[in-house]
Amino acid sequence: MTARTTADTTATVGEILSGRLTAQAGAFLRALPQAVGEAGSRPGERVAAGAAGTDDLLRCVRRIGGALHTFGSAFEPMWAAETRTELRWLLGLLAQEPAYVRRTARLLAAVDSLSETDPAGPGMLAGHAGAPKARALLERQLTLARTRAHSTLLQELRSSRLHAVADRMTLLAGEVPLVEPGRGRHAGALLPMAAAALIELGAGVERLPLRRAATPYGGEGLHRLGAQQQQQQQQQQQQQQQEQRTVPAARSEAETDTVVAADDAPWHRVRILVKRARYALDVCGAPSAELDAVDETLGRHQEAADAAVTVATAARTPRITPATAYVLGVVHADQRLEVEAARYAFGHQWPKLPHHGWHEWATV
Repeated sequence: MTARTTADTTATVGEILSGRLTAQAGAFLRALPQAVGEAGSRPGERVAAGAAGTDDLLRCVRRIGGALHTFGSAFEPMWAAETRTELRWLLGLLAQEPAYVRRTARLLAAVDSLSETDPAGPGMLAGHAGAPKARALLERQLTLARTRAHSTLLQELRSSRLHAVADRMTLLAGEVPLVEPGRGRHAGALLPMAAAALIELGAGVERLPLRRAATPYGGEGLHRLGAQQQQQQQQQQQQQQQEQRTVPAARSEAETDTVVAADDAPWHRVRILVKRARYALDVCGAPSAELDAVDETLGRHQEAADAAVTVATAARTPRITPATAYVLGVVHADQRLEVEAARYAFGHQWPKLPHHGWHEWATV
């Protein structure tokens, strides 16, 4: 079904939104018991096993929250605002542990890949004495963070707050609190609201430094160096730099973190806007495979950026050896190159999207 079909249908705004939200609320209630059961397993086990209930629950939370945001004027304002707040809380709670599991897998795989030697040549960390220690440090710190997230999840899943969210979803599965003026409006009234989400996405993209991201980055250079001698020279230089670290240098690192976070922020914002646009198009019966692909690319961007922050934090662990710090520095550079690769991919995907027609929806 296309957006034009949505405009031409005889259904009303109330019928479309009620059908969508009651279905999602029902799916939420079906997924909740399974997600709670998965959370009762050992930390990380539910994620490794697939966690179908948790995944389904996250999907419902995102789509209900997206609909309440984009089509908010159709719902009772106080109910919509309170429900969105509770769903954001639940989303953050459920997403933490799987994120740590994915980050662990990403970073350990990066260390292993950088340490390998194949016919194309050795990785930058091949044979480096600090690689095993850096790998163990990352695994230990991420396992601790994942365990804490799991404990928090178990505690909150028994809380009255979660029961209150479940009660909201039970009521939503029966009736959607729509404002009376919008309930009987023609379904075409949804299109300008969806257009607003698409226009906001376009404005967010315009604020991105796409010209700077138009240059591809050769990240494979870290993984496959041609000369072992070059690798050893770089290791020695980095070790000397680590040995000369002072307190002012630590302040410089903090300033660098601030700059990097500010650079990443608009990209993370666009990812949120892409998700809202995707959910809006779904409600209007016009899903976009191209927008789904963009969302996946920005997801890789977020994962790599978060992984780089984790490595930078690990590199400031007290009393680690210069060799370990050097390995962490290489892994950090590898993840930042992944960030740049995702930005480069986005810069090629975005111009190909049929987004010029989105603005016409605002006049429907």
